[in-house]
Amino acid sequence: MSYETTNTAPTQQPQKDNRKLIYGSLIALLLITWGYMAYDKSKSSQTVQQLQAQVSTSDNSREALQNEFNNTSAKLDSLTGTNIKMQGALAERNQEVQKLKNNIASILKNKNATAAELSQARTMIAELNGKVESLFAEVEKLKAENEQLTTSNTQLNTEKTQLTTEKTELQGTLQKTSEEKAHVEDVASTLKASNINITPINIKSGGKEKETTVAKRVDVMRVSFDLDENRIAPSGKKDLYVCVVGPDGNPITMGDVVATREDGEKKYTSKVTVDYEQGKRSAISFDWKPENDAKYTVGNYKIEIYQNGYKIGETTKSLKKGGLFS
Repeated sequence: MSYETTNTAPTQQPQKDNRKLIYGSLIALLLITWGYMAYDKSKSSQTVQQLQAQVSTSDNSREALQNEFNNTSAKLDSLTGTNIKMQGALAERNQEVQKLKNNIASILKNKNATAAELSQARTMIAELNGKVESLFAEVEKLKAENEQLTTSNTQLNTEKTQLTTEKTELQGTLQKTSEEKAHVEDVASTLKASNINITPINIKSGGKEKETTVAKRVDVMRVSFDLDENRIAPSGKKDLYVCVVGPDGNPITMGDVVATREDGEKKYTSKVTVDYEQGKRSAISFDWKPENDAKYTVGNYKIEIYQNGYKIGETTKSLKKGGLFS
């Protein structure tokens, strides 16, 4: 029996190709990575947009706060231009407002201020605005009062000017009245001479006196008169000035002059001082003769008497030429 030998080899299975699987996995992984990156980029963009929105909102809020603060500050600064002088409680309130203003300004200057700080600034600005409004109202009230006072002062000044004018006019009237009164009293206190008499006297040997009208025989002229009673003129010494004008029309004088009220300066012949008693009549008598024993001449002798600058009396006396045996 024969056996047929048969060589039987094991059958090999075809080798699987894993590259497709690997490629697929890589592609899937890549897609996942791209997807994540796209998602992450989208989230990042959204975050950036949110942050930008927040920054923009913060900037807008800061700008709004700054504008509001600027408006309030401008109103506050306008108070510094007023003519109202802040004193007392008003000055203290102004100091508080300025302090609050400085605190707000400090926050707004900080570029990195937080939302909480900006919120605080907003509250402080509202408070500042209220204080400024109150301060402004008070200043306006004071300005109105000042205007009223100014009006009152203007009226008072007008009245004062009017009163000053009236006072000046009244003083002028009083001065004029006083001057007129003084003039009246001055005139009224001036003495008056009456019963004026001139007696030419010839003095004989032994001192015997004899009245004469012959010029060459006259040794002395005796002037006599009365000073009338005067209840205004005070008692005391009174100066009387006697002015004698000779027949030639020239004053007989020693060179002295007296100031008169109506006739200017007058050369006087003799000054007589008498003691006068207020309210009583006084008899005055004195002798006058030319200087250096000069002789009297024929003609009219005029005698004027002055007191207190006024002429108080006058008279004339004629001397004649004597006869052959006079």
